[in-house]
Amino acid sequence: MLGFGTLAKKVFGTANDRKIKATRPLVEQINALEPEFEKLTDEGLKEKTAELSQRAIGGESLDALLPEAFANCREAAKRALGLRAFDTQLMGGIFLHQGNISEMKTGEGKTLVATFPAYLNALTHEGVHIVTVNDYLARRDAEWMSKVYGALGLSTGVVYPQQPENEKKAAYAADITYATNNELGFDYLRDNMKSELSEMNQRSHHYAIVDEVDSILIDEARTPLIISGPAQDRSDMYLAIDKLIPELTEEHFTLDEKTRNVTFSEEGNEFLEQLLVTRGLLPEGQNLYDPESTTLVHHINQGLRAHKLFTKDKDYIVRDGDVVLIDEFTGRMMAGRRLSDGLHQAIEAKEGCNIQPENVTLAQVTFQNYFRLYNKLSGMTGTALTEAEEFAEIYGLGVIEVPTNRPIARVDDDDAVYRTGREKFEAVVKTIEEAHAKGQPVLVGTTSIEKSEFLSQLLTAAGIEHNVLNARQHEKEAQIVADAGKFGAVTIATNMAGRGTDIQLGGNVELKVLEAMAADPDVHPDEVRAKIEAEHADEKAKVLEAGGLFVLATERHESRRIDNQLRGRSGRQGDPGRSSFFLSLEDDLMRIFGSERLEKVLATLGMKEGEAIIHPWVNKSLERAQGKVEGRNFDIRKQLLKFDDVMNEQRKVVFTQRREIMEAADLSEIAQDMRHQVIDDLVDTFIPPKTYADQWNAEGLYAACIEKLGIDVPVIEWAAEEGVDDTVITERLENAADQMMASKAAAFGPDTMRMIEKHILLQTIDTKWREHLLTLEHLRSVVGFRGYAQRDPLNEYKAEAFQLFESMLDSLREDVTQNLAHIRPQSEEEQRAAVEQMMAQQAAMQPPAAEKSAAAPAAEGFDENDPTTWGNPARNEPCPCGSGKKFKHCHGKLA
Repeated sequence: MLGFGTLAKKVFGTANDRKIKATRPLVEQINALEPEFEKLTDEGLKEKTAELSQRAIGGESLDALLPEAFANCREAAKRALGLRAFDTQLMGGIFLHQGNISEMKTGEGKTLVATFPAYLNALTHEGVHIVTVNDYLARRDAEWMSKVYGALGLSTGVVYPQQPENEKKAAYAADITYATNNELGFDYLRDNMKSELSEMNQRSHHYAIVDEVDSILIDEARTPLIISGPAQDRSDMYLAIDKLIPELTEEHFTLDEKTRNVTFSEEGNEFLEQLLVTRGLLPEGQNLYDPESTTLVHHINQGLRAHKLFTKDKDYIVRDGDVVLIDEFTGRMMAGRRLSDGLHQAIEAKEGCNIQPENVTLAQVTFQNYFRLYNKLSGMTGTALTEAEEFAEIYGLGVIEVPTNRPIARVDDDDAVYRTGREKFEAVVKTIEEAHAKGQPVLVGTTSIEKSEFLSQLLTAAGIEHNVLNARQHEKEAQIVADAGKFGAVTIATNMAGRGTDIQLGGNVELKVLEAMAADPDVHPDEVRAKIEAEHADEKAKVLEAGGLFVLATERHESRRIDNQLRGRSGRQGDPGRSSFFLSLEDDLMRIFGSERLEKVLATLGMKEGEAIIHPWVNKSLERAQGKVEGRNFDIRKQLLKFDDVMNEQRKVVFTQRREIMEAADLSEIAQDMRHQVIDDLVDTFIPPKTYADQWNAEGLYAACIEKLGIDVPVIEWAAEEGVDDTVITERLENAADQMMASKAAAFGPDTMRMIEKHILLQTIDTKWREHLLTLEHLRSVVGFRGYAQRDPLNEYKAEAFQLFESMLDSLREDVTQNLAHIRPQSEEEQRAAVEQMMAQQAAMQPPAAEKSAAAPAAEGFDENDPTTWGNPARNEPCPCGSGKKFKHCHGKLA
């Protein structure tokens, strides 16, 4: 018998079905306009853009312009790329324009879908950002789709790392800008560290379309983007601590794999204390609980985490002597990304790498808060439905499942659960052999580099030719993914496999054409394409006959989305395919999250060696376990966001204030207000309200006026006058300080004085904000302990962060007033001395003439592959081999 919910869905349809149905009239309208737009010339398409743009700027709503804009964009794509958008792609575009997430399966053409809402929202010329997960996709999509935008008369830009400033400014000034989430976030922070409006790159946060939205807004949401500067070097401390950790035994610490947390036990603390005293790291008579031991305890905790929670080739790899982190969700290397709070240094000490100095935070923002800056946000991915609650609660985004253009023909097998990892991998190899024997391409998903390389060894031993795609081969990603659909291909991949790159049955025609053209540039492109397309058709027919792409996963991930992403590599555009998950009770997910019940079931069944349990109930049970983990992770992200929101509100105030200062032509009023506020505070401190004259501290006020205001006035005499109160003294101090600043402005000249005020204000704000960020970091690390006193850590953090912000503003006013009070114009002699000193410093930095002439002959026969022709490169110069590294980190590295 059907339940009420199921019955209601059968009668009324789901909420998703109703949303799909609501877009059909719009799609029909767009289709009805197609004959009219087909008649337009190429120039006519651009003229239509100009007309639509005028109407949008004139106040006509974008919703009203949608049918014409989509029809125009479809026609441009048809002419520029030879691709006519399906109705389902138009639907996806409509949902994106409405500020939703369009869940579209792999191979449904999301890259083209984004052009429709991007074009419509770019008509107001406020800038549209299309966000991708890596630089390769940003450049590829920008180059590919710029043909469409160009045909419509719009400009396209792409932002990438280490981009020259003038190029970056031009990219952000374009109508549509492609960029990675990292570059957008860092540019936002960099812009808010600039001192001139003209130096800022980002125009506004009008509208963003986030590709692989689940990866960026969920998986990376907890990762703060931090711009930092170097702090003191503590590498000796890390190395000393690193030598202690291997001496610990299991009774000295508690490891909780569910929460990825490790803490010292009572025995561990006592053992460590003795060890630290013996090694001379902890002074006699001092224990680990003393305030003086805080830094030492912090280092020890990070050393323990580095050894017990971070595994080489799973969480990071060592490359060219550097520890490079691996993204647990995509399996990609995160070059340049470092763990904060000394944890990265602890891992470098563990691996015997060169320990980079710790950094001080100059500016930071999380992806959650950066993307909430946009007036309108939307996203697309193949897997978002499982996180719909989080998208709605955090970002206000709805998730809509867009139907596929053709029905899915993929067969999804039930999970096969084995007792041990050995039995599981034996079954995996056997299954691959069977598929390989009939020529069916196989994509094998693994959760770490270590496991992908272990499986590679098993396949090599079995004589099966295969490719491996993990963070070590990320440069070859596009090539390996393009070949993964060929007849008989076997590809082992971490879960980075092909986000953004389709696996096409029979191989990728475009890449084959490019390879053939590169090998023989003289041949005609049309001939090459015709030949390759014919070969591809034969190969694709063979692959289809063999059953399409077989996705074989060797483990389940904590998140259902990652599993669905891997499964979705197969069965694109109605192709046949198959997916299977092979699991064992020794897998991390099974071991940590409830394998006890399954183990009892397997024991009861009396299973033989190599047998697996396969049943839909097992799938349901595993999905429930994954759902619990996802729920817990969501709660952690939500809690972190509540803490970050406190800082975010303050960040917005500071960044808004900075921008207003940069925009203002005259800051003398702001400086005066600050000065008057400082005077009020000084008078309140030394002449408290409602007190008698004999309780006043006139001497203290006199000294403070000289120090803070730069004025020498007879405050002591004023205080002794009959009938003088605090308001009279305040008024006299304000007049004296204003007169002094007016005479200073006359001496400098009004324009110079305005420039000085702006410079001092911005510099002081930046310094104070940096100090405030550090204070908040420290507060956040200790506020959790307030829970033991039955006080809510979040409320405590909010209250104290607000007080700290207020005191930062007070301190800011004081510093600005003091700095302005003590500047003075330089005399001619002082200016001359300063210039001479600068020239002497520059001369000292130049190498001696003899050195220059000695190096000159080497430059004539210079060969970047022959170090003997390089002369004597300086240690901080770029290495002559062209690697892009400094000489001291490359060929000049000390052994």
